[in-house]
Amino acid sequence: MEALHPGMDTFLFTSESVNEGHPDKICDQISDAILDACLEQDPESKVACETCTKTDFVMVFGEITTKGKVDYEKIVRDTCRGIGFVSPEVGLDADNCKVLVHIEEQSPEIAESVHGHLSKKPEEIGAGDQGHMFGYATDETPELMPLTHVLATQLGAKLAEVRKNGTCKWMRPDGKTQVTVEYVNDGGAMIPIRIHTVLISTQHDETVTNGEIAEDLMEHVVKPVVPSKYLDDNTIFHLNPSGRFVIGGPHGDAGLTGRKIIIDTYGGWGAHGGGAFSGKDPTKVDRSGAYIARQAAKSVVASGLARRCIVQVSYAIGVPEPLSVFVDTYGTGKITDHEILALLHEKFDFRPGMMAISLDLKRGGNFRYQKTAAYGHFGRDDVDFTWETIKHLEHKSA
Repeated sequence: MEALHPGMDTFLFTSESVNEGHPDKICDQISDAILDACLEQDPESKVACETCTKTDFVMVFGEITTKGKVDYEKIVRDTCRGIGFVSPEVGLDADNCKVLVHIEEQSPEIAESVHGHLSKKPEEIGAGDQGHMFGYATDETPELMPLTHVLATQLGAKLAEVRKNGTCKWMRPDGKTQVTVEYVNDGGAMIPIRIHTVLISTQHDETVTNGEIAEDLMEHVVKPVVPSKYLDDNTIFHLNPSGRFVIGGPHGDAGLTGRKIIIDTYGGWGAHGGGAFSGKDPTKVDRSGAYIARQAAKSVVASGLARRCIVQVSYAIGVPEPLSVFVDTYGTGKITDHEILALLHEKFDFRPGMMAISLDLKRGGNFRYQKTAAYGHFGRDDVDFTWETIKHLEHKSA
C-alpha cells in the first residue's frame, strides 16, 4: 500500500524488532552476560563469545582469555531463566536443557598484534580486526533515533513487561514487532507524518483465543507505546496475523549470536558495516567503533550542527589510528561536513584503547552489556550506555 499524501514528497519506511525471548536474542544476551562476567572480574579480558541454541540445547563457543573464574554453564542457565524459559512448553527449560561449552584462549598471534599480550599502552592498542562501522542520529525523536526503530523496539519491550508482570498471563517469551511510518523528506531531515502499519507477533499458550490476543495487544501493548497523534482511521494493525504461535523460542527456530544487527542499531536507517556487537570486548572495533560513531553522530545533531548525521570509521587489524572517518549530514548541516569532520577529530579519539577509556568500556557486571543485547544498543536512557552521552560541539560560523 502506498502513502496517503500523494501531493507531498512522502514515503513509507519500516523497521522491525524482536524481544528478549527470540532465539537469536537469547544468544546475544548469553554472549553478553559472559562478557559481563569476564570484565567484572578482569577488565583486561579478551572475549569473543558466540552462542547458538535449538530445542533443549545451548552451546557457547569462541575465544576468551581472562583471569576471572567464570561458570559458563551457570550463566547460560541463569540468563535463559531470567528471560522466562522455564519449561519445555515455552520453548526451553533453563534448568534441564543440555549446555555445551567450547571455549579456547585468544589466538597468540592476534594478542601480539592488538595489545602485545597486554604490554601496550592504551594509545598503542590496535584494532582487533579490520572493518568499518557506522553511527547515526536524527532529530525526529527525543532519543535522536528513527521513529520506526524506536516504536518497534518499545513495542517489543512492552511485550516482555506485560508478560512478566502478569498483565497478559497467556503470553510466552518469543515475539516480534514491526512498524511502518509515513515520512516527508524535509531537505534531508526526516519528518514522521503518521503510522501506516503496526505488526505484532507474540508467542502464547494454548488457552487464549486469537480475539483475546488481539484485544490484549491493542489495550496493553499498542496503546501505551504508540503516540495517538500518529494514528488515524487508516492505520493498519496486524496482531498475530499468522494465527497460532504456541511453539516458540529455540523449539520453534534455531538461534545464533549476531543475527539481529539491524535491530541492534538503527532499524535499517543509516548504514551498517556488518559486524555484530554481542560477546565482544572493547578491542573489537565492531562494537567500540560503532559505539563511538554513534556518540559522534548524536553529538553533531544534539549540538544543532545538523538535523541528521551519519559517521563512518574504519580500521586495520593491529593499527591504533582509524584508516578513515567520514561524515554526511544529508544536506541538513549548518556548517559543511568538512568542518564537522574537523570538529570530530578535535573532540573524539577513535583509537580503540582510548575509546575503551573515554566510554568506560572495560567495566562489566550489573548486566551492563547484557542490557544492550535486547531492545537496542542506542537511544537508551541508561547511565551504563556511556556512548549516548553528548559532547557539545561548537563552531564559530554555526
